[in-house]
Amino acid sequence: MPDETVPASGRESGGSAPSPGTRRPGGRTARTRAAVRDAVLAGLTEHGYPGLTVEYVAAHSGVHKTTLYRRWKDVEGLVADALDLAGEDSWVPPDTGSLEGDLRALAQEVVDSFTDPAVAASGSAMIAAAFQSERAADALRDYYAERFARCEALVERAVRRGELAAAPDAAAEAASGATPHRGIDAGALVRSVSAPLFFRLFITREPVDDTVAEQAVAATLAAARAGAFTVAGRTDASPGAAP
Repeated sequence: MPDETVPASGRESGGSAPSPGTRRPGGRTARTRAAVRDAVLAGLTEHGYPGLTVEYVAAHSGVHKTTLYRRWKDVEGLVADALDLAGEDSWVPPDTGSLEGDLRALAQEVVDSFTDPAVAASGSAMIAAAFQSERAADALRDYYAERFARCEALVERAVRRGELAAAPDAAAEAASGATPHRGIDAGALVRSVSAPLFFRLFITREPVDDTVAEQAVAATLAAARAGAFTVAGRTDASPGAAP
């Protein structure tokens, strides 16, 4: 979950921090929220969820702990909002000109994100926190649901290029101007690429390299071409559904 690092500014004792989940562009509130997010990530990386405290976040963000308690309530609120903020980035799925290229690029993003020590620690810490906090787990699901929703564009392009067949009902709707990829679960397709990688990273703790990524891509392509991600009888496949 790469994100931009925003240096902590001077200590603030006022109520400038936004409520968790509030999306506000730019300005002092955005800088404060980003500083809090950075402190949360640093604390999770250094101490894990059990060792993260509001006092740590206050000391490392420059935001007074009374403000943190008032706006974020507790550590769970801080972690959940850090994930919410991470999901407000400008990430878009790859557009390489082919479904195979797009899936390969997605797999490479996972490999790069979790094998590069410079960026892996914070993402791994967030995932670990989701196993210890229900609110963090909810926020993590929302984060990936948003990612899956953005991948609808990837599926739509593949259908338009003729690389994937739209569901029968969706094809009929496309003739009348509807979006042609409806009926293909973009979330399931993307999870098919990333799930084997995450399994090795977080369950069996095995190395993940380009060969493993290529295997995941090949398996997903074969399944997609066989219609495995087409939701029969539905044209409202939900990309954010749990795996």
